[in-house]
Amino acid sequence: MLNKFLYKQVDNTSLVIFRVVFGLLIGLEGFGAIFTGWVKRTFIEPDFTFPFIGFEGVLSPIHQTLKHSLLDFQVFGINFANYSYGFYLYFAIMGLCGFLVMLGYKYRWSMGIFTVMWTCVYLMQKTSYNNHYYLLILLCIFMWIVPANRYLSLDVKLKPALKKISMPNWCVWIFILQLFIVYTYASVAKMYPDWLNGEVTKNLMASKKTLPIVGDFLQQGWIHYLLTYVGIGFDLLVIPLLLWKRTRVFIFCCSIVFHLFNSFVLHIGIFPYMSLALCIFFFDPETIRNIFLPKKEVYKGDEVIISSYRNILIPLFAIYFIFQVLLPLRHWTFQNDVLWTEEGHRLSWRMMLRSKTGYVQLKVVDKNTNVVTYVNPASYTSPKQATRVAVKPDMLWQFAQILEEKFASEGKEVSIYAIGRVRVNNHKYQQLFDPTVDLAAEEWSHFSHHTWLLPFKSKYDTKE
Repeated sequence: MLNKFLYKQVDNTSLVIFRVVFGLLIGLEGFGAIFTGWVKRTFIEPDFTFPFIGFEGVLSPIHQTLKHSLLDFQVFGINFANYSYGFYLYFAIMGLCGFLVMLGYKYRWSMGIFTVMWTCVYLMQKTSYNNHYYLLILLCIFMWIVPANRYLSLDVKLKPALKKISMPNWCVWIFILQLFIVYTYASVAKMYPDWLNGEVTKNLMASKKTLPIVGDFLQQGWIHYLLTYVGIGFDLLVIPLLLWKRTRVFIFCCSIVFHLFNSFVLHIGIFPYMSLALCIFFFDPETIRNIFLPKKEVYKGDEVIISSYRNILIPLFAIYFIFQVLLPLRHWTFQNDVLWTEEGHRLSWRMMLRSKTGYVQLKVVDKNTNVVTYVNPASYTSPKQATRVAVKPDMLWQFAQILEEKFASEGKEVSIYAIGRVRVNNHKYQQLFDPTVDLAAEEWSHFSHHTWLLPFKSKYDTKE
């Protein structure tokens, strides 16, 4: 039964069209990061980028190499001396690979190179962390393994033997199952008091007041409640309603409104359009073919072709999806609220759930002379990095290690203490970091609670 479901051959139009759109979007992502200044702000201007802990040894040298790859010449009177080109070239290669994916040229290589390079981008910095960036990695892996270049591609043009009009059914369902996990967790994560009372959306829309035409409209109370409950309901129901034929067109129209709103108001790049493109997997192949490829040969068979990789593929997918289901639950194994400590926050589809502000100052004590130096993170980081260091424990810990190395290079052995306060949503400012703990002496653990993170005191707690 499982073999019949997974390996039944189905029309491949949906995958082919998605490849074209996917390639276009990731190509635009690569070049768009350059032209919008994101590459410059995120990788070139900062001295360091706060990579994921455990990857510093590999990614920090890559960052420094690309950052300090300089040009030194003039063209038509324009001086390119000391012009950093490394990261621009890096993202241009990613953009080119994206467009090659769209065209279906050297597909496996193009998709594989983009996947590796984008994964490095994701792991190299946390200042602009976004769950969507993580989702793109997963989609890239899927696209790398599926036969998306078997039709409407330059690969087929150059090698006609590659041409096929069908694909195994699992090529559709891995995307559907992944989306179900993402949307379901995104909905469940919103079911907490600050979201349910409209507080989070109110804070989020307050930053959009200057938007033309809709800015003032988005400040109305009823809009905040509408967005609050539409957000929960849409995320929870969109996949089941797309799977049900009777509600498919209706919920797709709702998806267009939902994702275009996110695009125009929240400015989250290509991902609203990626989400809309993924809806293609829910429609009948005949519908997609009639709209996009009316001249494509119709697949009328129902063969079940068992892959020679079956004994590897099925266990791998089983392990992968079990991992995807369990990983977002890991924050329950840590003490205190994940909204406060951030332990278990990343890779768990907890998207736009809260606003977090704060301030921090590092007290550096020379162990030999007891001389105290106070360090403001903004003196060493970009403004955006400084705001993150003040509220995100892992980035604060990393900054403390950077400070320790700096003072060590001056021949000083120091202790480092964090003094500051943090606010989540509209709760009171309170201490997140224990000011009596030497962060320079602390080890980082991915799997256990850090005792230098103080408990959260919720405004809903009625205990005296």
